[in-house]
Amino acid sequence: MATTNGNASAPSLTTSTSNGVPPNDGHVDAPPPFDVSLFRSYLLALLPPVLGAYPEELVSLFDDEFEEKVSRFAAEGGGVIYVVKVKEEQEEDIPLRFYYQLTPQLTYSSSNVTSLALIKRGPTLDPLTPLATQLHILNLFGGEETPYEGLHAVVSCGMKPWFDAFVGARGVGKDGDSKMGIPMTKRKFAELELSLLHLQQNVEIPETHLVIHPAIQRAVEQAQAMGQRPSISHIPAKLLNDSTFLNSLHGHVNQWIKSIQAVTKLTRDVSSGTASQEINFWLSLERALEGIEAQLRTEEVNMVMECLRNAKRFHATVSFIADTGLNSSTDLVHKYNQLMKDFPLNELLSATDLDKIQESLILIFGHINRKLKLSPYPIRRALPLVEAISRDFNDQSLRVLTSHRLPYTPYETFDRLLSQTMNIFRTWDDLIKEFTNVAREVTRRRSEKFIPIKVVPAHAKLQERTRYLKDWRKQHEQLAVMTGPTKGLRSVTKEVGGMDMEEEVKEAYEVIKRIDVLDVSVEGTEIWVAAENAYNERVARVENQIIARLRDRLGTARNANEMFRVFSKFNALFVRPKIRGAIQEYQTQLIDSVKEDIKRLHDKFKTQYRFSEAYHMSQMRDLPPIAGAIIWARQIERQLLTYMKRVEDVLGKGWELYAEGQKLQSESTAFRRKLDTRPVFEAWLHDINRRDMAVNGRLFEIVRLRGGGFQLAVNFDPQTITLFKEVRNLLWLNFQVPHMITNMAKDAKRVYPHAVSLMETVRTYGQTLDLVEHNQGIEWLVAEYRNEAQRMVAKGMSIRWDYFVNQYDTARFVSGADGRDNRHIQFVREFASVVSVLQDKTNNVIDLYRDILRAVEDLATCAYTHEAFSELLSKIQAAIDRLNLEGYANLEHWVAELDKRIEDILLQRLTHIIQVWCSEFDRTDDGDTRRDPLPLRDMTKRRTGKGAREEKMLEGNMTVKPIVHEIRIQNQVIFLDPPIEYARSTWIKQLHDWLGVICRLRRIQSSRYEIGLQMQQNLTSETTYTSLLTHFSDNTLERPFALIELKVQQLKDYVAKWLQFQSLWDLEAEYVFNRLGDSLAHWQQLLTEIKKARSTFDTSETQRSFGVCVVDYEQVQARVNAKYDAWQRDILSRFGVKLGNAMKEMHASILKARNELEHHSIEGLVGGSRRF
Repeated sequence: MATTNGNASAPSLTTSTSNGVPPNDGHVDAPPPFDVSLFRSYLLALLPPVLGAYPEELVSLFDDEFEEKVSRFAAEGGGVIYVVKVKEEQEEDIPLRFYYQLTPQLTYSSSNVTSLALIKRGPTLDPLTPLATQLHILNLFGGEETPYEGLHAVVSCGMKPWFDAFVGARGVGKDGDSKMGIPMTKRKFAELELSLLHLQQNVEIPETHLVIHPAIQRAVEQAQAMGQRPSISHIPAKLLNDSTFLNSLHGHVNQWIKSIQAVTKLTRDVSSGTASQEINFWLSLERALEGIEAQLRTEEVNMVMECLRNAKRFHATVSFIADTGLNSSTDLVHKYNQLMKDFPLNELLSATDLDKIQESLILIFGHINRKLKLSPYPIRRALPLVEAISRDFNDQSLRVLTSHRLPYTPYETFDRLLSQTMNIFRTWDDLIKEFTNVAREVTRRRSEKFIPIKVVPAHAKLQERTRYLKDWRKQHEQLAVMTGPTKGLRSVTKEVGGMDMEEEVKEAYEVIKRIDVLDVSVEGTEIWVAAENAYNERVARVENQIIARLRDRLGTARNANEMFRVFSKFNALFVRPKIRGAIQEYQTQLIDSVKEDIKRLHDKFKTQYRFSEAYHMSQMRDLPPIAGAIIWARQIERQLLTYMKRVEDVLGKGWELYAEGQKLQSESTAFRRKLDTRPVFEAWLHDINRRDMAVNGRLFEIVRLRGGGFQLAVNFDPQTITLFKEVRNLLWLNFQVPHMITNMAKDAKRVYPHAVSLMETVRTYGQTLDLVEHNQGIEWLVAEYRNEAQRMVAKGMSIRWDYFVNQYDTARFVSGADGRDNRHIQFVREFASVVSVLQDKTNNVIDLYRDILRAVEDLATCAYTHEAFSELLSKIQAAIDRLNLEGYANLEHWVAELDKRIEDILLQRLTHIIQVWCSEFDRTDDGDTRRDPLPLRDMTKRRTGKGAREEKMLEGNMTVKPIVHEIRIQNQVIFLDPPIEYARSTWIKQLHDWLGVICRLRRIQSSRYEIGLQMQQNLTSETTYTSLLTHFSDNTLERPFALIELKVQQLKDYVAKWLQFQSLWDLEAEYVFNRLGDSLAHWQQLLTEIKKARSTFDTSETQRSFGVCVVDYEQVQARVNAKYDAWQRDILSRFGVKLGNAMKEMHASILKARNELEHHSIEGLVGGSRRF
């Protein structure tokens, strides 16, 4: 802001209001030449209020060069022009007069009262735009005093706040600021401000200029002009003896002594001013003394001393250095400056945040403590210096904290800032303790007079206010949160008291916002106390509402848990004494509740760890028993502490002083003693020390089983595995395990992977052997892999665990030991690999064997067709081929055994099919019923479902086609077509077809993948099952042929009857008649037989069935019947003739006898016997 007088004060930045020219918004392509009259009018309007200039004084400003200067300034080259107010030199009585100059170059002079800088904002001045918008204006005050104060005010009050305001308004954020270099710019501003402040605070060291006599000066200049070393020979001899000249030189020397003493005896009060003033004082003093020494070494001073010595005025020359005290003062200042040089005070004064302040304090005290041991800087001066640093620290902390506007910041930021501040104060205290120790040690070493080492920190009040403010804001924030919309207290608002608690708390806080909370002065403290009282009055009403609501909720709580829930919800408010006092009456209830909880913990503990749920969970999570028990006990202890803490949270510290609380405290203490896990740990240690847990002995051992027999096992105690798990968990639980047990655990841990691998391998080996035992048919196939595993077991019987433990140590250091020492580990891997192969091969062959068995079983029940048998045998052959491909041993013998088994099943099927065939062949003549194939029922299992259906299908398909034979007569010859031999061959062929279903099947082979081996045997070996027909133990195979022959015989017998009728055509009647003769009995017998023989052909049927064959006699039946009738008629007629003749003869004989009888008398009969 511009001033109206020429007094020295802080300059500032301003902009003129107007230049009297109306603005022109029109756009032109090129600006016209600048009108100098506009600038003249602008200066005439600006300078009177800004520089306090009178119009008549401004005449000197507009000289002949004015237009040229302004034109150059308005053009593109010039960037700034200065208006300088100069004080005229005149007598003291005459009032001050000023004149003004316009200059593009600025020079400093004591007669310059004020300089006004006019700075262009653009490259040129536009005559159409108001000059007020084109120029910066800056007051630069001059005069007798230095310009440091003014420049400091411009930077600290003008440039820096304007820059901060601009950056704050942009709101880019910390990361964005860092990318743009804004923090660095702020730091540079702070350093510039600090440098100006240092220049302002420096104690002025008076400059010492030694007065040289003109004659001496001329003599030195003359000698230098001649290129000679100056000496008294260059001074006229008359002048060397001139007493006036010598007195003048003597007076100059005395004057030198006084002016040098003014510097060497210069000192300052360290307790006043700042630390930077003290530091700069000693540094400036050293520079001043160096300047004096430089002047004393000049030729002029040496010539003066030589002149005085030449005149025998020794009292002026001998004590010159001693009188000035220059040497002692220079030495002392140089030693003091060991401390002052590179003093990192600027790090503190230019710090822009709290982190930098903390870092700077560490740097400062590190420098002081280090340099105090080297420099003789007095402790009595160091203590005020540290206090001055404390003042700077206080000022810088205030500046940083004030810039954050603490009452307006969010609580998280507020808490972070004040926590950081408290941490810095603690850092200061730690550093002061260290400094105090160093100061005492230095005092004792220097044997200085004892002084109390005490630093009165200037920031003590700020520290106390910060701590109080942090606690106060925390309580307020807890209250604000609890009365907020999410905590369930808003329902109280209108019901009790009729006010909004949230708004009330906010308004109470507004009182604090209006004051400077960090002002620790007397007035500031009074303002703070008044504001806090006003805040407390408002908050008290809110507390009364909260107490009413809290007591209401506690009163309606149904149990202690609900009460605790209420307490936990409002726990943040219990730091307020008024609220805490309102809940004291609930103490007894809560203590009873905690007693119940502790009683449940007692019950839980009394059930013991081994019977608890935690024990089973620990086993699932691989926690060993001792560590699990310790964790379990510690969890119970943690719950107990939680219950105790809950009571303390609710009832406050000191609750154990009450009678009930004291009892509860003693019970919990006793219970905690029971929960001490140390005895468990020590008992475990004792047990481990008593037992031999070392890892040694052989790798394998043979264990005798209870039921008899032996078993292979790994000689590794499972407790050893538990040992290293226990040690690992106990170390995690912060127990101190003895070194010996730790080493044992390490040994166990080293061999643990190998032991687990071996145990798993042995277990797998045992399981695989059980599988082989339960599947008897596969032993031969896996015998090779089993033998390999047994060879590995035999190899491992000689290996000991010690090799594994020792090998681990050597392998870490000996790189070449891989091939030799790793053979034990290699054995474990090989053994696992061999057993794994055995397991895989066994499982694989079991699956294949089951498929083969299933197919073999299906051979006994499948449909009796060549396709069904071939499909099953091809499945079996495919499995055998796979076994062959996978290289199973003893496959040939195994396949031979399997082939025998298949032969047995096929033999049974053959037996059964022969029996079925026989039953089909030997059916009854009517063709309706068949015999039940009982042999099938007896041989195979009774099946249901699919098996039964297959059985029926088998019987249904098993049919023997009946053969039709015709009895024909041709050329009076009776014959059978086809002949009986055809029937026999057909039946035998059908039988062979049914037997061939099995006999023609290809045998299974084991060597289909073998090339050229056993060629001769392969050529002669049987490839089908035809040989099964030779394996029947009974007459099974003979029976069907016997049936065929029987059936053929029956057929022959029947056909023979028809062939007998051939004689009807072959015989002659007379032959028959002659053969019969006259015997009527023969004739009657022949007629009877003829009658009987008619039944053969004299029927309504045209064929005769024999089951599997039919004799068709339709063609010969009629002709035989006719021929037979003819023969019968002939024989009957001839028999009639013969009978008639016999009857006639009989009748004649009877008549004759009758006649003879009739001629005899009866008397002759009575008298005697008569013979007839």
